[in-house]
Amino acid sequence: MAKIIVAGGAGFIGSHLCDFLIEKREKVLCIDNFITGSKKNIEHLLKNENFSFLEQNISEKFNVEGEIKQIYNLASPASPVDYQEKPLETLEAGSLGVKNLLEIAKEKKAVYLFASTSEIYGNPLEHPQKESYWGNVNSVGPRSCYDEAKRFGEALCVSYRKVHKTDVKIARIFNTYGPRLAKDDGRVVSNFIIQALENKPITVYGKGNQTRSFCYVSDMVTGLFALMNSQEKGPVNLGNPQETTILELAEKIISITKSSSKIIYNDLPVDDPERRLPDISLAKKTLNWQPNIGLEEGLRKTSSYFNK
Repeated sequence: MAKIIVAGGAGFIGSHLCDFLIEKREKVLCIDNFITGSKKNIEHLLKNENFSFLEQNISEKFNVEGEIKQIYNLASPASPVDYQEKPLETLEAGSLGVKNLLEIAKEKKAVYLFASTSEIYGNPLEHPQKESYWGNVNSVGPRSCYDEAKRFGEALCVSYRKVHKTDVKIARIFNTYGPRLAKDDGRVVSNFIIQALENKPITVYGKGNQTRSFCYVSDMVTGLFALMNSQEKGPVNLGNPQETTILELAEKIISITKSSSKIIYNDLPVDDPERRLPDISLAKKTLNWQPNIGLEEGLRKTSSYFNK
């Protein structure tokens, strides 16, 4: 059986993708260096005969033996806390790391899926965001290491497609949440749930009227799988087209967790996007994909995980 590589497979989305592929009886090679991923996320798979693990920094050159049919590249710090603490590693993952895996795809004639991000749209001047939008990114701001790494990664993928005829697909992932989010990684859903479960004040930045779209992790995994196994090349937006303000999110989480937390307000971080909402028309049309898990159901599942 040809292997499927999941780079960043011990991370949040990557580990759920590994689970999904193993359930489909695929042979999975998970690659991670645990810079932000966790061995706990894949421990339950280590004894599975179709699962293997390689501890490796993709930013350093390496070889993979045997036949490879697909490569999912999700390897990068992805939360604001992580990529602002590790800006150089983030930039290397989006450049050297992307290139090293593209070289393997070229050599093995494997299909390559690059997990890009809605952050390439920056603080968008277009709403909702379509794949044709070029973005509004501050190249020297505090988020630039992540935003520009992903933008460069997309450019590298397109160049390999043009020069080497590598079969490359690009997914632009919007805010994803669910079990296995790290509780201290600074993402808004995990932050709010932890604060609510501990009955601590919930910290909302600005007035809380900035918006996001929140996609449950199982929906995101099926979207990535659909793109990988389609004729579509992308970029393709993958996210939930339900727009929610940060204040609404905080109130929902307080209600779901039956918390006594009060909401407090702090200053907005620099370059924090005011609105974020995917236009998923392309995913609906070419992948027959759209999210199935509503925000309330997803938050209940996620808060239950953190509660345990």
